This record gives sequence, C-alpha cells and structure tokens, in this order.
Amino acid sequence: MKLWKSWVIATKDFSIFRKKKRIIYTLIILPLLISIGLPLAISSITSIPNPTTEIVALLNAFSYFYIILAYIQSSTLASYSILGEKIEKSLEPLLATPTTESELLFGKTIASFLPSVGVIYLGSIIFMVLSDMITHNVIGYLFYPNLSMALILLLAVPLSSILSIQLNVIISSRVNDVRTANQIGLLLFIPFIGVYLLLVTNIISLNIINLFLIFIILFIIDLILFYISKATFRRDEILTKWK
Repeated sequence: MKLWKSWVIATKDFSIFRKKKRIIYTLIILPLLISIGLPLAISSITSIPNPTTEIVALLNAFSYFYIILAYIQSSTLASYSILGEKIEKSLEPLLATPTTESELLFGKTIASFLPSVGVIYLGSIIFMVLSDMITHNVIGYLFYPNLSMALILLLAVPLSSILSIQLNVIISSRVNDVRTANQIGLLLFIPFIGVYLLLVTNIISLNIINLFLIFIILFIIDLILFYISKATFRRDEILTKWK
C-alpha cells in the first residue's frame, strides 16, 4: 500500500468538506458549543453547599462525552466521504485508477479521522481551561489535566472515531442516502449514551480500571469492524452492488 495515494484521496475529500456548510457547522460549532456549554453547566452548581462530589462526578462524565463526540463527528464526515461518492457515482472513476481498495479505504479513513479528532482536541483544551477556571476555587485544586482525560483523548477518542468510520463503511454499502446513514449510525451509539448517564448519575466512576475496560471494548469492536469493513469495501462489490 502506497501511503501517498491515500493522502491524495484524503486531500481531495478535505476540499469537498470545505464546500459543505453543514459539515463545517457540525465540525466546528458543535464541539465549540459543547466545550463552552459543559463548563457553564458546572458553574450552575458551584453555589450549592459542599458541591465537590457533584462537580467531580460531572467533570468525569463531561470528559467521557468527548468519546461520544468523536463518534458523532466522524460519522458525519465518513457518511459524506464514502456515501457521497457512492451517490455521485464518483467512486467508479476513482477505482479505475491504479489505486488499491486498501489505499482508497485508508484515504477515506484519514479524511474523516483527522478533522474530527483535531477539533475535539482543540475543543477539549477550551473545556479543560474553562472548567479549571470555574471549579478551582470551589474544589481547591486544578482538576485538569489529569490521567483520565489523557487516556480519553489519546486512546478512547481515536478508537471511537475509527469505530464510527468503519461502521459507516458498512452502512454505506446498504443505503443510498446520507441522512439515513447518519440516522442509522447515531442509533448505534446508544450504548455510549448509556455509559454517560451512569457517569452523570454517579452510579459508576471514571476510574482508570473502567477507562481501560472502555478502551479494550472499543479496541475489540474496532478489530471486528475492520475485517467486516475490509470485506465490504471491495472493488467488485462497489462496482456491482453499491447502487
């Protein structure tokens, strides 16, 4: 596999993304609103008596939210990157070039992965700075940066993004509408929301053991989806069945 070919495919998709206002709005505005809105939500409970336990629980839950955000962002980009070309019949000419399925799929993955993870990292910095500014005087220390957030950003967020992209490859082989693909993809991240609700209600904590458990589960799912998406994204399958 020649990586430069995958990069050429990715840069072509980057140029397409820049022309789609809906993608730009989702890519930039959503992480920005979340990164500013979550700390403001925490500020609303700083005035209650002894709020430290509640604040720490919310900070942990909101940290986990970036795993969900990685899934959402990557799902939006991957659906346009893969399904958009399927709808516009531009995959067939691309496959006529001396590009392998692996190079094409890797290029599509890069195009969806880098912008999604990049804006999440930027948004997380805003979130951590604002959260520390709001909570420092109340809990008596700077909550961020910490090991939990580092594991989330460096391990769980990339794995969540890859999961979403691979899932969209599989979905794109079955549907012919971007919105339908988005809706199906978003339905499949309900388990992420379930974990988030458990964190918000302080039923479970975001300790290192639970984080590694989440990491292992995401890694196993990614591994399974890798082989399924690779089997789905084949030249003959695209030309004959992706209609």
